Amino acid sequence: MTATLYLASYGLSLLGAGMASVLMPLLVLDRTGDVLAAGVLATVATGTAALVGILGGVVVDHLDRRVVSAASSAAAAFSVAALPLVDSVWGLSLPWFLTFAALGAVLRVPGTTAHEALLPAMARLQGRRAAAGRRPALDRLLGIRETLATVLLLVGPGLGGLAVALFGITPKLLLLTAATSLAGAGLTLLIDSRAGRVSPPRRLADDERGPVVRAAAEIATGWRFLGRQRAVLGATLVSASFIAIISALQSTLMPAYFTSEGLPALTGLTLSAFAAGSLVGSTLFVTVSSVRRRTWFVVGMLGSLVGFAALGTLASPWVVLGAAALVGLTNAPAGAVLGILTIEATPDVARGRVLGTQNAILLGAPALTGAPLGALAAGAGLPVAAAALAALAAVTAVVALCARVFRDLGPPDDAVPSRHPIEAA
Repeated sequence: MTATLYLASYGLSLLGAGMASVLMPLLVLDRTGDVLAAGVLATVATGTAALVGILGGVVVDHLDRRVVSAASSAAAAFSVAALPLVDSVWGLSLPWFLTFAALGAVLRVPGTTAHEALLPAMARLQGRRAAAGRRPALDRLLGIRETLATVLLLVGPGLGGLAVALFGITPKLLLLTAATSLAGAGLTLLIDSRAGRVSPPRRLADDERGPVVRAAAEIATGWRFLGRQRAVLGATLVSASFIAIISALQSTLMPAYFTSEGLPALTGLTLSAFAAGSLVGSTLFVTVSSVRRRTWFVVGMLGSLVGFAALGTLASPWVVLGAAALVGLTNAPAGAVLGILTIEATPDVARGRVLGTQNAILLGAPALTGAPLGALAAGAGLPVAAAALAALAAVTAVVALCARVFRDLGPPDDAVPSRHPIEAA
């Protein structure tokens, strides 16, 4: 039951995110008429999220992770619900969008880190290993979570595009995304309380450092761990690159492309095609236990290379949709392998700090592509911007395939290890 509640709350959060990923860029384009504005919005949102993620990891290692996740989701829901109110009183403009994007990141990111940190506890409550011949509990639960997430991300952008087609581009549609976040917060509070308990980092009795200095030291611990664990660092950088590429497609390139084609509602359909491919890929990862992790990873990198190359041509809306589905199909299992690799290498006592550090990089990565891609699209045209993203994806895939750290991706003796001690700050 606990795992079901965890998956349901996680899924509701992503359902709202999928809808917002379609609604927000279209709202900005509708109010400003400027493709660069959509890129700036993405940069501000992700840049703020990266900064908050660094501090959020420290919070997650000291407070009940279940409560942090629920409170964060509820607060973020109210911040989104405020946008239609602002529109009715003053009217939404780019400064308002930027303000609420930053506020939403401040409120949401600690909860995201906390919810991710709950996953190993879910696996422990279910039992570390399944019956003989089946995947470890961690592999299976993470695969199920990713499968459920892609189902809801498939529905979310589709619902966002459908809502735009039926009701037009209006801020009132954001109330739907706020409702899903609020429902997810309620379900999180129903999770077994044992899952959220943490053992704060040990501190010497004679430690007279102030709270700010201690917090800085704990943050530094997360960065040191990431720097020393080459597998976790490699997984973070590969994931960050693909997240930056997909985010730029989602927030800037696809809305602009389909708007120029006179088909703005298909923005959501493209994201749904990506999610549909991810659904199939995640399902295969969960159900096919005979395939080695390294095989999933190689197929994922090669498939992403081919898919992004096809998508970068912008040959037609249907080529774009097919390429997005291919990327999702092959990238989902590879992403699951990298996620498991990170969890296995991270001790629970420092999980919040390490995930916070990792999320700072993952959330900050889109800030490097959003505004630059918008500027490139505005100055050189959409085809040039699409080709640049395809080239970045190709470089990422080739480097990942050649990296020595990803040669052996087999599981350790325990799916959720307690070894790899880390010094408390």
